[in-house]
Parts: sequence; structure tokens; C-alpha cells
Amino acid sequence: MRKKPYLIDGIIGNGNMLLAFNKAGNIERLSWPRIDYIDQVNHQWTGIHEQGAEKTSFFHDESFTNEQFYLEDTNVLVTRNARDDWHIEQTDYVLPSQDVWVRDCVIKNNTSEEKTIALVHFSDAALDGQKNFQTTKFDLDNDSLIHYYRQTALAITSSAKISLYQAGKAKEQAEMNRMEGRDILNNPEGAISIDAGVVKPGETKKVTLYISLANTEKEAVSSILEAKRLGEKQLRKKTVDYWTAILDEREKLSIKSDKVNELYKRSILTFHLLQNKETGAFIAGPEVDEEYDYSGGYAYCWGRDAAFIASAVDAAGYHDLVSKFYQFKTAIQSEDGSWDQRYYTDGVLAPTWGMQVDEIGSIVWGMNHHYQLTKDESFRKDTWPSVKRGADFLCGFIDPETNLPMPSKDLWEKRTGEHLYSTAAVYGGLMGAADYAELEQQQELADQYRDKALKMKEAAETIGWNEREQRFVRSLKLTVTGDRYEEEKNAGGKVLFKENGKGVKEYMIWEDTTPDISLLGLHYPFAMIGQTEDKLAKTAHAIETTCTSRHVGGIERFPGDVYIGGNPWLISTLWLAIYKLRSDETDQALELFNWTTDHANHLGLMPEQIDKETDEPAWVMPLTWSHAMYVLTLKELAAKNLI
Repeated sequence: MRKKPYLIDGIIGNGNMLLAFNKAGNIERLSWPRIDYIDQVNHQWTGIHEQGAEKTSFFHDESFTNEQFYLEDTNVLVTRNARDDWHIEQTDYVLPSQDVWVRDCVIKNNTSEEKTIALVHFSDAALDGQKNFQTTKFDLDNDSLIHYYRQTALAITSSAKISLYQAGKAKEQAEMNRMEGRDILNNPEGAISIDAGVVKPGETKKVTLYISLANTEKEAVSSILEAKRLGEKQLRKKTVDYWTAILDEREKLSIKSDKVNELYKRSILTFHLLQNKETGAFIAGPEVDEEYDYSGGYAYCWGRDAAFIASAVDAAGYHDLVSKFYQFKTAIQSEDGSWDQRYYTDGVLAPTWGMQVDEIGSIVWGMNHHYQLTKDESFRKDTWPSVKRGADFLCGFIDPETNLPMPSKDLWEKRTGEHLYSTAAVYGGLMGAADYAELEQQQELADQYRDKALKMKEAAETIGWNEREQRFVRSLKLTVTGDRYEEEKNAGGKVLFKENGKGVKEYMIWEDTTPDISLLGLHYPFAMIGQTEDKLAKTAHAIETTCTSRHVGGIERFPGDVYIGGNPWLISTLWLAIYKLRSDETDQALELFNWTTDHANHLGLMPEQIDKETDEPAWVMPLTWSHAMYVLTLKELAAKNLI
């Protein structure tokens, strides 16, 4: 199977099915039956074949120029591919209530001559991630091409009668439009051709493809036949109405800038695409790195990202989605009250690389944050047992020497130590749990949670402050290599080590003073350190001074970041923008916010990073957390009447 590109441009879906496209409208990935599931396709190419031509012109060919946009207020993606002889308008969308992908193709003859054409579709399936073991067949009775493997089936049909077909080893036949009519083969490829007839100069022809995934051939074929019966016009209207109705429910903000307003709406539509419709779990982003070339993958649900995402979804007015997410979290909580690093959206534990205590604190904080916004007593009652278990775990995960949370992975999953961001998240969780306990009339428990939280705050303000550097440290008791340990020791720095029962030594340095955008988490969102405190201001100044990307602007995570080249991140930039807003540094805040606005892609989707050399989107597109921080910053701007 081919190597998929890391950067994609657009997405569509329905909460069960998620499709990712490039600028030419060519599909790169299709996840089903969950938005975080294995990519089910290798290639899905659509094109036209002129009578007498040597080869089919697939719409993603480099000979075409591309224009791409979403239909207003929807997740319906339109790609216009044009050249001197042809103009194709391809519209892709997924039905809201059925796992059916609709591709509508309107083909216009730009020449002064009549043309006889066929619409060709080549399908190379990768059901359940397999390149072998699949069977492809053509169903004459239902005029459908079908791929199947075990309990997964993909079916394709057309609004017009299929003229030619090929089951198995079909790439060359699709390119030449010379299909042999083979009806079955143990092979993942297949192709169909629809005779569109004569197209006069300036005339258009329309052909619609219906593509479905289901557990059985019967279900897949039934879905596309029902879609075909209803027809593209009716299906498009239903889909458009569905998305516009969702946007009508949003928190209405008085936004003067049309571009900012569109990004607000695009963020909301993206939240809906990247939340599992059945379970409520949010994923960090569409998968771009299945083979873990540069990362550990993105199509997972982290408590870390999702607490920010849920907060933004709440801010946009979709409280039911947030309640559903936290119900998902209560259902997968470990017996000891913790949550692991990340999960699949069906609740199964995903690959992890260590305890990350900030995630546990963030989730407990988030449940209380949601309740305080909604005052939903039913939600509070349902989640109180989970909040209590989580808070009890956090109380038992404190280093008696420092009064900080014991060593775990940091926010960026890079370092093991006692991190100040983790401290703030745990503080926020315990303070939120105390609010819950009081409402449950358990004052003694509330006092216990608050006491633990306040001792953490005091420790952060004392041993977490580096007088020489005049800023908060990023971490204490940081695990390092033996060489780094010796280097620090020889320089007169404080070092530690411990040995486990197998004689394995863990080397630590006492403090890591690196400026890091995560230190703004001491105030936002966890409110451990007051906005006006001088120590926070000095720390923020150090972050701004050392993390501003000199060539393209924006804010990097920390000096020396090497992940994907060490670029500025949208979440870092917006985090500093929120701090600036709360510090009444309005002009600087708006400059950071506007930088982010200007770096959304042509569809309004927000990447994780911006390449520090090219000023173009880098890595994951879209990153749900980027959209979340954008919405949260918008709320801060709205509160000050600055938008």
C-alpha cells in the first residue's frame, strides 16, 4: 500500500466515518466504523475518459488547477478542477444518519467541439488495513462494485447505469477505460465506467457516486441503493440542513470580522466531525502518522487535549456534547481513580508511554468546569463518584518531599519529572472536586481536597520559583541520562538518583528552568496562580522573549524544541494571547490572535504548527486543540468587546 501524505487539507464525515482529502479533492484516508479506526482505502480515483483518448484524466491529475471550499455553514466539500478542455465540480459529503459517502461530479466541456466521455472510478480498498485477503466482485443484480474482507464491506454504485466493470487488478483497465467484465477476484482493486454520452461545447453532464461501508455486503449495498433511490439533490439538502441546524445552536457572538466569524463556525463544525457520535470521545486530530514515523499517532482521545476541547465546545454552547464526553470518561476510569494517557474512542486503552498525571487533574477539573457552566444537577450527581475517585487518586499521588504531584510525563509527553503544569492541573482538579464535595455536603472531604491543593500551590510558589532566573521552573526532579546527571553534578547543581528493586538507576537533576508555554497553565485554565502576580508576569515575559519564532512569528512551545522542526504552534500562540488579554495588553493579544487567524488553511482548518521557514501549515490538519484554543480566545475577546 502507498505511503500516505502527512499533511491533508480537508475533512468530511458524520461522527462514525471520517474522510481526509488533499487540495485536488483526492481522498487520502477513510476511517470507519469509528473516526479513529484503521484507514479503509488505498486509492479512490474518479476521472473522465474521452472517446479515442489514450488515458483517463483523473481529477487529481497535475494537469488540473484546483479551487476548494466548503459549502457555507456545512461540512460539504467542493473541489473545482479545471483546465482548458474540462471543468469539473466535485462535491463530497457523508450522510449524517448513514455511513454513505456521496461524490457528485458535474463535468463541463470547455472546448468548441463535441466530446463523448465516460466517468471512470477506480477503487483500491484496504479494508481493515489489509492489502491482501480482500475480495472484489461486481453485483450485476444491484449494479454495484463490492469489496469485502471478513466483517467489513465497501460498496459503490452510480446514479447512472454502470457500463463497464472490472473486479480485481483493475488499475490499468481504469486508466485505459478497457474493462474486461471480470466479476470476481481475490484482489483489492476494482473499477467501474459510466457512459456519459456526448457533451456539447459549454454543456455539462452530472454523475453521482454512492459509496458505503458496512459490516456485511447486504448492508453496504442496501445503503447505497437507498441513497440512489433518494437521489443526490435530496441527500445534499438533508446534509446541508443538518449542518446549518447544528450551527444555529451555537452561542452567538457579535463578531465584526467575517473571516473570524467563519473560523468560529468552522471550528464548531470540526468539533462535530472529530467527536465519536456514539461514545462522545474527541480525537486530537485525523490520523496522519499511522506508522509512527515522527509521532505516536493522533487519532486517539487524550484527557489533556479533550479537557481544553470540551471547555471550548461548552463555550460555543454545545453542552450536551460535553456531557456525553465526560460520561465517556467516567465509563473508562480505572479502579484506582486514574485515567491512562489516551484511549481509542470506543474506550479501549490505546498505546501509551507512561503515567501523565496532568490528564487526570484536567478531567476532574473539566467535570466541575462543565457543571459550573450548566448547573446541570443530573450531570453532577452522575459524575460525583468519578470526581471523588479521581480526587482521591490525586491526593495519593503527592511527593511528601516536595508537596508536588509525583513524577510523571509532562504535558508534551517528553520528560519525566514533577512538572509545574501538572501541578496546576492537579490543583485545578482538587479544587473542582472540593466544590463537588461541598455540594454533596461532605465538608470534611472538601477541606481535605482544598488543603492538598493549597499546599501544592505554596510549593509551586516557593521551590518552583528560581530566583536566579526570575521565573518559574518547568520541572523538578527531572529524569535525565547518566551523562546529563554527571554534567549537572560537576557544575555544582543539585542532583539525585534512585534505584529500583532490580538495581536499575534513575538519574535526576533537581530543576529544569527551561521557559515553556505550558507554564501559563499555572493561571489559565487552572487558576492556581493569579493573573496579576509578579512571578507569573516575569515567567510570561521569559516565554515570550525566548519562544517567539523570529522568522514567521507565532510562539514555539519551548526553546530547543525539535519535534517536526521546532515550529510555532497555534495553541502556544493563543495561550499567550489569552494571557496578554487578561493582562490588558490588548494590542499584543490581538496581534497574536490575528496571526493565528491568518494561518488557518484555505478551508478554515487550523493545523498544529506553522513551518518556521515556509510560513505554511505543518503536520496535523486540523488539530482539534488548535480550534479549541481559538474558540476559547474568542470568548476572552468577546468578554472585552474586542471582536
